[in-house]
Amino acid sequence: MTTSPIHAYLTDLHARHALNASGNVADYIPELAYANPEWFGICIATRDGVVYEAGDTRQPFTIQSASKPLTYGLALADCGEDAVLRKVGVEPSGDAFNAISLQPQTGAPLNPLINAGAIATCGLVRGESADEKLGRILETFGRYAGRELDVDERVYASESATGHRNRAIGWMLRGFGILSDEPTATLETYFHQCAIRVTCRDLAIMGATLANGGVNPVTGERAIDAAYVDHVLSVMATCGMYDFSGEWLYQTGLPAKSGVGGGILAVQPARLGIGVFSPRLDEHGNSARGIAVCRELAADLGLHLFDVSGRPAPAIRMATTRRSVASSRRRPPEAADHLRAFGSRLRLYHAQGSLVFASVEPLIRDIMERAESADCFILNLKSVESLDGATARLLAQTHSTLEPLGKSLLFSEASTWWESLIAAGAPRSAFFADDDFALEYGENGLLERRFPGRTWDTPATLAECALFAGFDADALATLDRMLEHRNYGPGQTMIAAGHSSNELFVILRGSAMVSIPTRNGVTRLAAFAPGMSFGEIAFIDRAPRTANVTAIDAVACRVLTHEMLSRLEREASLLKIRLLENVALGMTSLIRQADAELAALR
Repeated sequence: MTTSPIHAYLTDLHARHALNASGNVADYIPELAYANPEWFGICIATRDGVVYEAGDTRQPFTIQSASKPLTYGLALADCGEDAVLRKVGVEPSGDAFNAISLQPQTGAPLNPLINAGAIATCGLVRGESADEKLGRILETFGRYAGRELDVDERVYASESATGHRNRAIGWMLRGFGILSDEPTATLETYFHQCAIRVTCRDLAIMGATLANGGVNPVTGERAIDAAYVDHVLSVMATCGMYDFSGEWLYQTGLPAKSGVGGGILAVQPARLGIGVFSPRLDEHGNSARGIAVCRELAADLGLHLFDVSGRPAPAIRMATTRRSVASSRRRPPEAADHLRAFGSRLRLYHAQGSLVFASVEPLIRDIMERAESADCFILNLKSVESLDGATARLLAQTHSTLEPLGKSLLFSEASTWWESLIAAGAPRSAFFADDDFALEYGENGLLERRFPGRTWDTPATLAECALFAGFDADALATLDRMLEHRNYGPGQTMIAAGHSSNELFVILRGSAMVSIPTRNGVTRLAAFAPGMSFGEIAFIDRAPRTANVTAIDAVACRVLTHEMLSRLEREASLLKIRLLENVALGMTSLIRQADAELAALR
């Protein structure tokens, strides 16, 4: 499959931030000091299970404190909200991760994401033994990640051997009655929990699971009851980054949790999950590269939770192919047959609402997935209410990604947004006034691939005209004697709306356009080339003309009048019947096409 511009964006983001060598690998847990400081991965997982990744996204590392919100969710499910709140608060501490931040009256930790709160939370997980509790934690984390996880025993042993401060916290919690039993088993569960092995990809899917209401979008398995997802995301938003939490939320607007193993798990609620992994930590104990990457992701992709520019609805209002919606350019039979057969290679989308990363990503994904089986994509922007800079850049990048492959992304009715798209890199040649002209351009491309160098506007003889299909030489000779010759210059009116309708036109050379005046100018209804006829409907029912027909270039045509038709009835009635049959067949074909287009537009 062709590389997505979203993946290309992540690859570029990764390459730029890989140059950031600030921070140091954690060494207060001796085993963590062995991590390669150059490991670096970025991953985004959408709420419908699509994963974009760049760098070392499959490199295992230990989850550390990024485990805390997941265990908190498990404790809520095991004990209920009220019971958990009696033991663990939800107030930001403003302190470092290992601070002893307890409520002075009750001894309850201020929140579940500092070490004291996480140890208390471990004590609330159901289980008759430490092994049973750890088994349930591993099983829950596995549902979040969509695969079976295990513990890095070397890191666990290192944490347990050096966790003196945590042991002191455990005994304090026991002294206040927050832990109901001797704390050793709970502490060992906590040390094991922090030493669970994950990857950057796992963190992104865990985040997407929370974004998806607790259901893993890849496996479809529920990891946490939907009733508790909001609670987990709330404490991640206010407490997840320790004494950096306020600045983090201000800058990114993303609920998140970091770990001293170098991982950051972030969530855009109802949209996507983000995983970033880089072992070098800043002074707050957060991944230095991870912080920088998430800031840029939030800014570039418009991920801030409190962005009020617009809530993204599904971006695609309509998606169809040329088989259902065609341009108004009428084609000779051979060209029309090819377009009918290969019309699925031209796709039309109508976008709507506020286009931000989360809403436009499925559209770009669909285009890239179809890039091998389709040649031209048209995106109508008429119903788009807002389009942010990140979306403009992604759409422009999609165009430039397709172009070297001989594919095209065109923009239709983009009058409000064309300047921002051009500023983002989309060429002016990609913009069309409406779907009709964009579809015609795409159809011409399909025909050029099948018939390279072929032109479809060469003069036609009467025998090559669809209206006279099946006529023998004598019938054609009769018509040639009877039909009036008429010529028009470029821009000259051939039919005027409101005028009488006693003539039917057949083009032998040149082309003509049917149009009606609209509030925004002129709307093209049809365009005709040599061999085609027009004016049949009004010619049959004799009602006044409802549209204008204008010569696009020099036109030579033959004209059938009602007087000539009456003469045919007297002199060659079978020829008249055959002529009217062909008129009826042509009108039937147009009606079927109109029905298909109406069905597609619904």
